[in-house]
Amino acid sequence: MDNISSASQSSPILQMKGIAKRFGTFYALQDVDLSVYCGEIHALMGENGAGKSTLMKILAGAYTSSSGDILIDGNTFPITSPKDAIKAGITLIYQEIHLSANLTVAENIFLGREIKNMFGLDLKTMAEESQKVLNRLGAQFSSTQKVSSLTIAEQQQVEIARALHRNSRILVMDEPTAALSSRETERLFELIKKLRSEGMAIIYISHRMAEIYELADRVSVLRDGKYVGSLTRENLNSATLVQMMVGRPLTDLFNKEKVSIGKEVLRVEKLSDGNKVQDVSLTIHAGEIIGLSGLVGAGRSELAHLLFGVKSAIKGKIYLENNEINFNSPRDAITHRIALLPENRKEEGLFLDLNILKNITMVTMERDATMLVINQSKGKQITQTAIDGLKMRVPSENVNVSGLSGGNQQKVLLSRWAAIEPKLFIMDEPTRGVDVGAKSEIYRMMIEMAKRGVAILMISSELPEIVGMSDRVYIMREGYTVGELKDKDINQERIMALACGAE
Repeated sequence: MDNISSASQSSPILQMKGIAKRFGTFYALQDVDLSVYCGEIHALMGENGAGKSTLMKILAGAYTSSSGDILIDGNTFPITSPKDAIKAGITLIYQEIHLSANLTVAENIFLGREIKNMFGLDLKTMAEESQKVLNRLGAQFSSTQKVSSLTIAEQQQVEIARALHRNSRILVMDEPTAALSSRETERLFELIKKLRSEGMAIIYISHRMAEIYELADRVSVLRDGKYVGSLTRENLNSATLVQMMVGRPLTDLFNKEKVSIGKEVLRVEKLSDGNKVQDVSLTIHAGEIIGLSGLVGAGRSELAHLLFGVKSAIKGKIYLENNEINFNSPRDAITHRIALLPENRKEEGLFLDLNILKNITMVTMERDATMLVINQSKGKQITQTAIDGLKMRVPSENVNVSGLSGGNQQKVLLSRWAAIEPKLFIMDEPTRGVDVGAKSEIYRMMIEMAKRGVAILMISSELPEIVGMSDRVYIMREGYTVGELKDKDINQERIMALACGAE
């Protein structure tokens, strides 16, 4: 890959100087600098909540900075609205796609800049012009197709096509691979490299180290709303990056401690749902972190749903502290102090239109109420303890969770279930979509809960996480538990061999 030595000899196309953003008394950004060159892929990294998205929203005109300057081609260019950003040649492609699904690709590309003739919209010309841009990108779909018929990867191409049609020179991509398959990710990387070769300046936000190594010419790091520094490609290494992001060396990400194992909390005997779960048996004791591994479709999440009362088993038995249980609903499970952190936090866990306090106290309001009156002070105490304990960088407990970073959203959800003081905590992909700093905080929380005697069932697709955090590991394949590993036998090779049926 070419480095930026040639680009760095010229002036940057973009300079952000001394950028600050304040929400009330809370500073999301303080005195942040960023310079980006034409023909450069500039990665922007930092923990969730470090200020990356806030900085880019200022660049895109969604937010107005409290202080600081933006320069385009060396000239001050105030950006106070999205229209200003478009005039400056800046396009931000958000993690959540922003297209009108009921319109065609061409109509989306020309949205707000439609071509008209004496009969109204000139759909033919718009389609032809859009198709030229799509052909340039190598798109495999037509400009006349409805956006609703496209995959997420193809919708991203529409957003990029719209940026090119606007003659954008600075393209910001925020976690663009989050919803893509590996093949779609490869195609996106090819397209990004092509755009770089054509001279476009690309700001790429990601928490995935492999993507940064694959694409970045330069990396800038934010921490706690402040600019930490930048690394060129030749100086890029994970140890330095992690230390810049979290403010300390992360020689041992997991820091797993030995915890004394207590009495049996959960015993499952030949549990089946008649579909995805078949004759599953396992045990979990107080203070144990049990890993549940397997390939996608092995039945891990379906097992979690059976244990939490989301669905009912057709066969088998579940024992909680040696008492057989039959839950008819998640409410029954919660009453017995069983918690489930779901795989999909946005669809199955969070109330996105409610604030942090209401999300965290959702399952404890009834418990803490006196004479049917909600105990507001208790709720605030629980929430503030969670914010402080998990180091959430938020202005207050009244912020809606929809505006939080992925890592902070996961911390909110973890805090909700920790508040019921669970006997058994089922965690389905507890660190999916969060950065390395947030992972470290979540692992620390898990260890502290284990010390207090909580039994934890951790479902994870990340083998290093399974190996690093588990006291024992059960492996599922095609609905069955096909192996149990402990102590020195817990390693990635054995887990994968059992998951694939190689042993």
